[in-house]
Amino acid sequence: YEDEVLTFITYDEEHHRIALLHPPIESERKSPITAAVHHVAFTFETIDDLLERYEFLRDKGLRPKVCIAHGVTTSMYYQDPDGHFSELQIDRWEEPDKATAYMRGPEYAADSVGPQFNPDEMLKARRNGASVEELSDRAWALQNPMPDALPLLMGQA
Repeated sequence: YEDEVLTFITYDEEHHRIALLHPPIESERKSPITAAVHHVAFTFETIDDLLERYEFLRDKGLRPKVCIAHGVTTSMYYQDPDGHFSELQIDRWEEPDKATAYMRGPEYAADSVGPQFNPDEMLKARRNGASVEELSDRAWALQNPMPDALPLLMGQA
């Protein structure tokens, strides 16, 4: 997948393993030789696995920099001290063709990033019986609006 902001690269059936950003906002390279890799993604089998890992890391004092309902994935981005991101995610669909079709559709074209969400609220909703389908849809995250995710995703906030 590629648009004006994102380029996704994969080496298997996954829709992306590496994301390259063409930021719509100003950013500075750390050095002249800094590459433009934004993050490396790690996919969990289920939302429960993702939330269990979130809870484990949270309880160790590690919190995601930003959590985003991309629509194609439900993602938590952790930033290391050097500013690099690791994305912990689940796919919304098992079939890669459905993910690709979504990324080529109108909702993704209008906003390829998606809304931010609160992972504690997601954990609570899941424990209260919310389905994977409900939590994977951007509409769930939009019920509790949060600030724009892009500055956080770019490491600027």
